[in-house]
Amino acid sequence: MIGIIDYGMGNIRSVYNSLAFLGFDCVIVREPLQLNNCSHAILPGVGAYAMAMDNLNRSGFSTALKEFSEAKKPLLGICLGMQLLSSTGTEPWPCKGLDLIKGEVLPLNVNKYVSLPHVGWNSFQLLQEHPIFEGVSRNIDVYFVHSYCFKPIDKQNILCITEYDINFISGVVNGSIVGLQFHPEKSQKSGLRILSNFGNWNGLC
Repeated sequence: MIGIIDYGMGNIRSVYNSLAFLGFDCVIVREPLQLNNCSHAILPGVGAYAMAMDNLNRSGFSTALKEFSEAKKPLLGICLGMQLLSSTGTEPWPCKGLDLIKGEVLPLNVNKYVSLPHVGWNSFQLLQEHPIFEGVSRNIDVYFVHSYCFKPIDKQNILCITEYDINFISGVVNGSIVGLQFHPEKSQKSGLRILSNFGNWNGLC
């Protein structure tokens, strides 16, 4: 069972519909205890880091997600959900994150003539092989919507990068935890393959 965490900040319906289309048993998780019945979890997210962390802390999901990750169960963060895996964020003010992957989330430091937020289709460069990218073309575009980026402390946590005026980190990994800055649920056939791979992943690399 794949649990999609509803903490009031995510576009959860498109993730749910994608997983259901792929044939996975999935559930929208609104209470932390529901995660006990899930083999996998997805943390989506749209909005500001500090408000999202406030929601996760008040609801009890922060503690539940840390316990979930300690159990080595596969966890996928998407967009803001990826950023929340970090130690700290700065949107709209500095605050602590889930601290599941050491690092910080900062504004995209692009040229002033480059549009923000970064919205649209871009490719990525995979820096290390990973099961969730099995069978996924290296020459595809995926869909982004963001103005901030995750900067891990340890380079071994960098899964992939993307160029948008600058090179920014578009995927992170730490054991059974993966974060993607792009939206696989909005990235057509290749995005569905990534979600399918995640749903079949045992959390080992």
